[in-house]
Amino acid sequence: MKDEVLLDAGVVTRCRRRVHLENDPEMRDVSTAPLDLGVEQRIADAAEHRRSVAAQLGELLGADWTEIPRGATYADRARLTLDAMGEGVPHISGAQLPDDAEGGRRGAIDLLVRSGNGYVPVLVVRHKITDPGSGAKVSPIERPVPEAAKVDTTRKVRPQPRDQLRLVHAVRLLEACGHGAGDRTAGAIGVEADVVVWHDLRSPNWPGGRTALAEYDARFGDRLAVATAAARGDDPLAQPSRITECRGCPWWPTCESQLRDRRDVSLVVRGEDATALRERGIGTIDQLAATPLEGAEDLQLTGVRNTDAILLAKAWLREMPLVRRVRDLDVPRGDVEIDVDMESYADAGAYMWGCWLSGTDIGEEQGYRAFVTWEPLPDDDEARSFAEFWSWFTGVRRKAFERGLSFRAYCYNELAENRWMLASAERFAGKPGVPPVSEVKEFINSAEWVDLFAVVRDQFLCPNGKGLKVIAPSAGFGWRDPEASGENSMRWYRDAVALDGGERDLTQRERLLTYNEDDVRATYTIRTWMTSDAADQIPYAEDL
Repeated sequence: MKDEVLLDAGVVTRCRRRVHLENDPEMRDVSTAPLDLGVEQRIADAAEHRRSVAAQLGELLGADWTEIPRGATYADRARLTLDAMGEGVPHISGAQLPDDAEGGRRGAIDLLVRSGNGYVPVLVVRHKITDPGSGAKVSPIERPVPEAAKVDTTRKVRPQPRDQLRLVHAVRLLEACGHGAGDRTAGAIGVEADVVVWHDLRSPNWPGGRTALAEYDARFGDRLAVATAAARGDDPLAQPSRITECRGCPWWPTCESQLRDRRDVSLVVRGEDATALRERGIGTIDQLAATPLEGAEDLQLTGVRNTDAILLAKAWLREMPLVRRVRDLDVPRGDVEIDVDMESYADAGAYMWGCWLSGTDIGEEQGYRAFVTWEPLPDDDEARSFAEFWSWFTGVRRKAFERGLSFRAYCYNELAENRWMLASAERFAGKPGVPPVSEVKEFINSAEWVDLFAVVRDQFLCPNGKGLKVIAPSAGFGWRDPEASGENSMRWYRDAVALDGGERDLTQRERLLTYNEDDVRATYTIRTWMTSDAADQIPYAEDL
């Protein structure tokens, strides 16, 4: 029977194996990995954002708004929500929708809005839901109803598939209890909390011309079948296979142990490529490593080069963290060099730009320096710190040019640094020292800006990943803080600027500065190591 399990909206974007484990009675007492501190913090931030938006709406909507008590029991919250819908309350905050036993669903929604003879759901999220452009249908935050929606000529919808699928889940729950509006419209309030963006869930804007409704129904039906089989003790419909999601999954220790016992091919080739290999009868790393290189083209992989997959398997079996693709490693070098690492806090802004200056002496003190704001983001003081960074950085570049010296700057994975350099120039345009966007674009598109991640990717095979903290130890570098990670730095930042109230923790500021300095020193260490004789000790792929 379908009512053996009730699934929330999260399952439609969750790994099928995780859905199985969460619904397998035999796994209830199995220890899972603790929640990553960074993930835990993002969950807390999202909850605080929802509370803030609820308070804002309560003030704006007055008597037309009611909130379901968050501290009430599950059953009481569902009953109060159903009663409020029965009474036709215009806006219901923190709604707990009644369980849909027949459909196998349960769930809550941040806001229900009366529309016509029923209700439409509105999701409150702590991320951006629009970008500059045109075409988004929005209504002002003080009128969070679809009837007030108009096309905004300054905004376009930012694709957020997860949000739309969660909204469809709420629509299906509303239909099940007889309170759906019937027009399949749903809204979202983003991190700026200034408008409601409205989605037509019937629009065929998904791959293959599918609608959000059709995509959700297919995914949910599959996850319900997986969960039902697990609950009944039937043969599992989902087996473990390593994917990107595994990195932060609490069930990863369980799956990793099983995959290592099997020497599963997904440990070196993830996702669809692992599935494709299994379909060809190559299910283990040993089988992949034994595949002749001359037959590599028959593998037809998409996420990794065919020959690389075989070599990665060989390296994994020999416990080699790095293998050279090329015999002679090469990194673009300059007479004057700067390693750059930026620290940001979610979508709120970039609070620190750390730099390591090295190379020919041009009258600037070499070593580490940081340009930072300790004002809680978002704050205009971010413009000041970015402007100071850019002024010093371009000043060094100019001095090198004036002396006839070559200049190079390095980062590890340019996506983050590029994003915040461009975003800072856009957001703070016209403020003292902030460069025009065109100047930033000119630099990031120049040969003087080197993405060391791309250099590593092109010249090494890395069975265990290519992240900075994975590669740097092979170059002999280690972080001073044993808990150093981008996720943990989120927690340190909150304490450093007292985002949760109370006193600012100055020790956490020093911890963040040390962490940032180690990141730029790690980048420096990797690239100088790659251009030294020591890197020649790394095995060469052809020798495998």
